[in-house]
Amino acid sequence: MANKKEPAPGWPIVSGEYVVGNPESCVGVVTLGSHGLEQACIEAGAAIAGPCHTENLGIEKVVANYISNPNIRFMILCGSEVQGHITGQCFKALWENGIDDSGQIIGAKGAIPFLENVDKDAVERFRRQIVEVIDLIDCEDIGKITQAIKECLSKDPGAIDEDPYIIQLEGGGGEEEGKEGVVKPITPEIAIVESRIRLIGAEMGYNGLLAKWQSGYYNGKIQGIAAGLFIMLVFLGILML
Repeated sequence: MANKKEPAPGWPIVSGEYVVGNPESCVGVVTLGSHGLEQACIEAGAAIAGPCHTENLGIEKVVANYISNPNIRFMILCGSEVQGHITGQCFKALWENGIDDSGQIIGAKGAIPFLENVDKDAVERFRRQIVEVIDLIDCEDIGKITQAIKECLSKDPGAIDEDPYIIQLEGGGGEEEGKEGVVKPITPEIAIVESRIRLIGAEMGYNGLLAKWQSGYYNGKIQGIAAGLFIMLVFLGILML
C-alpha cells in the first residue's frame, strides 16, 4: 500500500468552488472553465476537484491547496479552456518550466500569467510533488475524465517525502471578505480588458515613435530642399557675375 501523510490542518487551506473527496487520494482535478464535473470526479476517487478561471490568483489558490496535501501527485486538467486566460496551458507551463524572477510563468500564453503570492520555492515544491499533468483540456466527457482518474490511482506512488507546504495568500477579501488567506479573483472579463489596455498602450507608444520619425523625416526633407534651393541660387548668382 502506498505511503500516505496527513495534509495540513484544515485542508484545503484556501477557499474556493471546489468539491473535496478523500484527502489521501493521489489525484487532483482542475475543471478549468467548466462547472458540474466536480462531483463525478470525486466519486471516481479524486481528492479535490473544481474550476479555475484565472492564470494568476486562481492558479495560486490551486497550488496552495495541492502542496499543502503531500498525497496529491497527479493533476488532471479538463473542462473548457478559459478564453483570454488560457489557464490550462498556463498550468502546464508552470509545471514544465516554473516561474522567472518576476513571478511570470515561463512559456505561459495567458493574459496576465504572474504569481505574486507564490514564490519559487513553493512552485518548485509543486513541480516536485506533481509527477504527471494529464492534459484533457477542452474535454467534458465524464467517462474519459473518470478513466484518467482511475489510471492515476492505479499508479499511486504514495505521498511525497516532504511535509505539507503552507502558503499564506495575501490580497483582497473576495467571496469571504476579511478572512485570512482568501484572495479576490480577477474575472475573465477584467483580465482581458487589462490585457487589451496594455496592448493599446504599447501601440500608442509605437505610434508616438513613428510620428516622431515621420516628423523628423518631413522636417529634414523640407530643410534639404531649402538648402538645395539656397545653394542653387548662390551658384546661379556666381555664374551671373
